[in-house]
Amino acid sequence: MWPGGVALVATSYLLGSIPFSFLIARAFGVRDVRRVGSGNVGATNVLRNAGKAAGLLAFGLDAAKGAAATLLALRLAPGHAVLPALAAVAVVVGHMYPVWLRFQGGKGVATGFGAFAPLAPWPALWAVAAFVLVAALTRYVSLGSIAGAVVLAALASALGASPPAVAVAAAITAALVVFRHRSNLRRLLAGDERRQAEPKG
Repeated sequence: MWPGGVALVATSYLLGSIPFSFLIARAFGVRDVRRVGSGNVGATNVLRNAGKAAGLLAFGLDAAKGAAATLLALRLAPGHAVLPALAAVAVVVGHMYPVWLRFQGGKGVATGFGAFAPLAPWPALWAVAAFVLVAALTRYVSLGSIAGAVVLAALASALGASPPAVAVAAAITAALVVFRHRSNLRRLLAGDERRQAEPKG
């Protein structure tokens, strides 16, 4: 591994751990987003409980930290086949399990999109399209999120993402996103999952 690889992966994790959704929700009057709604530290829960502006800002910042991690890896280790892919996974893991919030974080959707946009732009764009389409048709944000993650992984593999490590990282990220949505899947199967409603604000 590149000599600074461990430090770069650790930095990516710490970038992912910045709890933008938690901080934005607090700035918009929700003291602890973990104690309202779904309890998820992510843009959707922020949108539902702190309003549309807060939700969009949280989504944008969560995506930006994902992109920042992979862009940093691409810049500091140009031509390295594996490090940017590792950085992408690390920043998503940081968002899901942030050290600053006792490892109670979000589900990695916005951060995952941001992380893979520089590495696999077309799969990332199609993943967003899948998310929007499924969420709009079903009004289940969770189902749209899962669909987007699966499409990202499938297309990164099918379109031959270069280097191949990017496709592997996309598959790992998709598995993590699905795992983080396991309670949503149980509720979907039971018919108890909450549909998207008009947000506050």
